[in-house]
Amino acid sequence: MINLKHEKNPMPEQDPVVRAGNFEEVAQGYTAQMAINEAMRCLRCRKKPCTTGCPVMVRIPEFVAEVARGEFEAAFQIISETSALPRICGRVCPQENQCEKFCVQGIKGEPVAIGRLERFVSDWHAAHEEELKAAAKAKAEAAEAGDDEDLDLEDLAMEPQQVPSNGHKVAVVGAGPAGLTCAGDLAAKGYEVTVFESLHKPGGVLAYGIPEFRLPKDIVAAEVAKLEERGVKFVNNAIIGRAETVEELFEDGYEAVFVGTGAGLPAFMNIPGENLLGVCSANEYLTRINLMKGYLPEYDTPVQKAKRIAVVGGGNVAMDAARCAKRMGAEKVYIVYRRSMEEIPARAEEIHHAIEEGIDFQLLKNPVAVLGDENGYVTGLECVEMELGEPDASGRRRPVTKEGSNFVLDVDCVIMAIGTKLNKLILETTDNLKANDWGGIGTDEGAATSHEGVFAGGDAVTGAATVILAMGAGKTAAGSIEEYLKV
Repeated sequence: MINLKHEKNPMPEQDPVVRAGNFEEVAQGYTAQMAINEAMRCLRCRKKPCTTGCPVMVRIPEFVAEVARGEFEAAFQIISETSALPRICGRVCPQENQCEKFCVQGIKGEPVAIGRLERFVSDWHAAHEEELKAAAKAKAEAAEAGDDEDLDLEDLAMEPQQVPSNGHKVAVVGAGPAGLTCAGDLAAKGYEVTVFESLHKPGGVLAYGIPEFRLPKDIVAAEVAKLEERGVKFVNNAIIGRAETVEELFEDGYEAVFVGTGAGLPAFMNIPGENLLGVCSANEYLTRINLMKGYLPEYDTPVQKAKRIAVVGGGNVAMDAARCAKRMGAEKVYIVYRRSMEEIPARAEEIHHAIEEGIDFQLLKNPVAVLGDENGYVTGLECVEMELGEPDASGRRRPVTKEGSNFVLDVDCVIMAIGTKLNKLILETTDNLKANDWGGIGTDEGAATSHEGVFAGGDAVTGAATVILAMGAGKTAAGSIEEYLKV
């Protein structure tokens, strides 16, 4: 039966007033019946356009069809064939700009909620994992005892175990989404993979950047644990390029190296007053809250706890910082963005949630100076009003300053969330490794760099992008590494 309903089945959420005071997950997830109802909206398109919008090529119509039939484990197995991190992707991927963008249901209404269904399926699997394993074990024992009872997909739904080594060693630099995906794909084919992470915990931006209320950290830890079960080794607090170079990794016996170091250096506006006390980058702010547990009272993590905060920027990181600031006790939080709501790059869902939680959007405004007192502390943010002119290279209308429109926002903290820059440590410490035109690591379509045996992907190549695009790059690199080591 095909459901022609033109609106998505709504996702249950915490009440905005309640959630603005806690770090618990905002979206509560579908029930089984909600998921089935949503999956039945799929039109079963012959050309499957949604799949073309997925960077890791999940077989979307097939897993959605299984959900519609109530076969949730079968759906999970289909997703897992190509996606290494489904519980994460279902929560943080910008599906509206990828798979859902091509959904035919979206022509006359809202597309099928593919991301919500992926989240439901992967959460269902996690909740039933132990009983599925127990059932599979019982069936296997019965088969060994001569029982002729057939085993089906649901019976055999066990997590992949460690594959026997094929004798090849690969080093992965960076435990973010690109590195984790590359490591998982290679480990599944018998490669001995070691992941080197500069921080004290794997996950990259999944651990330090995305807040608990969007992506619970126990989910990230569980995905890392699954990789360890498959034989992937993690070495934390290891800065490749300082503690050890890429060349030394080869000397240690690694036959190929994948660089997925991300783009974690903060960017600033270089306006007067940015060195005042109370100005910080969103990277630092979110890292202190997320990775260093600053949101938990039992952790003595130094975090900005101002009363009136301005977050400069309009991307997802800006939304995360603003919504964290609200939860950390700020009385007033502004988003200061130089374009209009039509051009803002953050996900529509994150903007919607921020507005519900009381974030004040100062649109078509641009900071020109941070103001401070005689002791060097922030007292305000001087801004100018903007208007939109002709489109720039990005296709968005260029903001132009309105002369004489200066005004001051009364704030005691300013968080800069205007993007990130590439950390060029690997480039600077590795011979024969060339940069691309925008300063990232140069690669071909298969993720191979100019250095023999070195591959790269994700933000280290493209600059700041999305989790799923980084995963796609890691998957591409894993395939190329396998081809390289087979020669």
